[in-house]
Amino acid sequence: MPKIAEIEGTPNPNAMKFILKEPLTWGITRSYDNADEARDDPLASTLFAIEHVTNVFYVDHWITVTQDGGADWQELTRKLAEPIRAAPAADQQSAQLAASAAATAVADLSPEDQQRLDKINALLDEQVRPYLQGDGGDLYVLGLEGARLTVHYQGACGSCPSSISGTLTGIENLVRSIEPDIEVVAV
Repeated sequence: MPKIAEIEGTPNPNAMKFILKEPLTWGITRSYDNADEARDDPLASTLFAIEHVTNVFYVDHWITVTQDGGADWQELTRKLAEPIRAAPAADQQSAQLAASAAATAVADLSPEDQQRLDKINALLDEQVRPYLQGDGGDLYVLGLEGARLTVHYQGACGSCPSSISGTLTGIENLVRSIEPDIEVVAV
């Protein structure tokens, strides 16, 4: 049962980040935009059952919950804290699932494209993801086809107006430092 170490606001006024003392997963990202998507995830399902919750995103030692703007954060935070504290901490199965998911992503690309994607991910890991994660979100690369990199924002970043405009342009400019002709598209 993870203990909450801290609760932080994010640049998205409708998202709150809970930093935990114990991990919920080992590198496996869970991101849900509605209760139906979360039906097989006990923690996310419980959080969506709380009125005003519109997005649940978690990985390792933190969870970000986004609301529709209709709730008072102080009251909503108290309601969210209970199921978060009751959730089971990560275990060995999570570590195995993470390794399996990483292997699947590699199998779908040619060796050349995998090498390109590895360079892009290394750049994103170093210069982009730490900042997005610090704000309660993340960026997941969905695919690389030719000169088109498809990404998906998660957590607080998924509904933040600046992620779709300024942040995306910044990411594209950064990736162009190693792939000058690339187009970055958020879905």
